[in-house]
Amino acid sequence: MELEGQWWKGQLAGDIYHALRYKELRLPVYKGQSPQLNLRRYFADLIAIVSNRFRLCPSARHLAVYLLDLFMDRYDISVQQLHLVALSCLLLASKFEEREDRVPKLETLNSLGCMSSMNLVLTKQGLLHMELLLLETFHWNLYLPTAAHFIEYYLSIAVTETDLHDGWPMVCLEKTMLYMTKYADYFLEVSLQDHAFLRFAPSLVAAASVASSRVILRLSPTWPPRLQRLTAYTWEQLLPCVEKLLMAHDSDVKEANKQKCQQLQPGQAVYPAQSQNVTITQYIHRPALQYTQQSGQPVLVSAHGPSAYLTHAASRHSSSASSHGQAQPQTISVPLETKMNMPNRPYQVTSVYPCAAPCFDR
Repeated sequence: MELEGQWWKGQLAGDIYHALRYKELRLPVYKGQSPQLNLRRYFADLIAIVSNRFRLCPSARHLAVYLLDLFMDRYDISVQQLHLVALSCLLLASKFEEREDRVPKLETLNSLGCMSSMNLVLTKQGLLHMELLLLETFHWNLYLPTAAHFIEYYLSIAVTETDLHDGWPMVCLEKTMLYMTKYADYFLEVSLQDHAFLRFAPSLVAAASVASSRVILRLSPTWPPRLQRLTAYTWEQLLPCVEKLLMAHDSDVKEANKQKCQQLQPGQAVYPAQSQNVTITQYIHRPALQYTQQSGQPVLVSAHGPSAYLTHAASRHSSSASSHGQAQPQTISVPLETKMNMPNRPYQVTSVYPCAAPCFDR
């Protein structure tokens, strides 16, 4: 839950962090078997739009999407009911992560423009029924760590004065830290767009977001010993997730540049973005940036690493199926009076985080 202070700077930061790492080893198994999996991106974007409208904390948004993923994975839900499920997940997550006065109200939700465009009207009875079904599904336990719960702890030492930018000492540490925070938030949002990131542990996704931000900002070493000791992840363990994040970033940069070129007036010059000259492979394997583990430096690989997480998930696969007594998602039926009207264009991450292109100058 959201604390009054910044927990990652307090005396209990280490204890809270280890409790989160212990809890993530026991997260429910995600199988990716929802019949509506192709609509998952749309409803994750819907949660992001409503969350940004009410300025909810990132942990509430990430928890809401995670609840939606787990619920869709267990039940066969109609497209019309998915609107109610997604918004109910957001309400539950906001009640768990936010203060009471920041939880969206029913009247405010119905007055949103996106609700009118979908011809969707929520009712108190429908929301209460769905929230109760969600809570029973998760056994009234919403203590489910996400990448957003780890990111602030990692960002506390993500940049120091000993780091180099393009091989030179940094002039302004505060400016670098500001860009680091913006890029880390951006990569966290990228991880919400694809359910493939659910195969990684939440702490690994958070660490990969920090590592990807350091790659984009051209900080060296890419994965310094202090971050490796704090996260207990090596560069090799982060590499598969970092590659996915950087590929999504490269795609967003190309799309942003394409839109920018279309908006330019005739006669204006077009300058290629800096990232267009560097491929993803060069990003990751650039000798000046990649951190090489020294033989004398201990590598902290504990049970909290991704291998233990995946092993745990595999061992829980059969027990989870037997506990639910089913191999396929169940079909639920919740009354919801609405007309289906889904917009064709997806929600653009770059519209919320316009710093998708490398824009940091030493």
